[in-house]
Amino acid sequence: MNKSKPIATLDRRLILRDAVRELDMPSRRLFAKRAITLGGLSMLTGCSLSDDASVERFLTAVSRFNDRVQGWLFDPKRLAPTYAESMITRPFPFNAFYGEDEVPEVDGADFRLEVGGMVARKDPWTLEQLYALPQTSQVTRHICVEGWSAIGKWGGTPFSEFLHRVGADTSAKYVGFRCADDYFTSIDMPTALHPQTLLTFTYDGEKLPPKYGFPMKLRMPTKLGYKNPKHIMALYVTNTYPGGYWEDQGYNWFGGS
Repeated sequence: MNKSKPIATLDRRLILRDAVRELDMPSRRLFAKRAITLGGLSMLTGCSLSDDASVERFLTAVSRFNDRVQGWLFDPKRLAPTYAESMITRPFPFNAFYGEDEVPEVDGADFRLEVGGMVARKDPWTLEQLYALPQTSQVTRHICVEGWSAIGKWGGTPFSEFLHRVGADTSAKYVGFRCADDYFTSIDMPTALHPQTLLTFTYDGEKLPPKYGFPMKLRMPTKLGYKNPKHIMALYVTNTYPGGYWEDQGYNWFGGS
């Protein structure tokens, strides 16, 4: 019979300090507030947290729990606030994981949006075809996980309309996106079908500038900024969890604002 190894005495003060440091990361802040409210930090002093790996597992578990709670609370019919055009933030901030001088250049003439996964029609779309779709616009607030926000005017076609056009299986769980700047992300189907979720082609009445996501950006005022992919080159419908650029690094997947 194997004898159990003695458990080293834990320095709970140091574990708590490290956990607080981890929770202070931008990718943790939103669910950290909820965890603290639920007494999560008191759990961090328990004997089950014996090293960095166990702390990380706990934080990941809390993050995934928060994803499930946000998904359960999400109301697909509830609209995010809209604003008067006089309230638009000018200039609208540039935001990416790289500098503005590194914005990808996409040739609109040769561009083809790839569509795949659980859809009936997988033909690629030109910009001309996309621009011919029914168009609308909205003035909504972009909320960044880093703590700032800005109001902008976005124009495009309701994403639910596009999904209908390609015969998407709307009982599927996810829609994933791949972008020209090597970014990728995914969203839940209820958000994809939300009436304010737009596949946008314009900003403030003009063709979408490269720094804001040309040739197209998915604009979701119900999501935090990092969930809104720019420079979209391909999208797909799936039941397999696709993850995302930031989500795979610890950010909340649901990312509701």
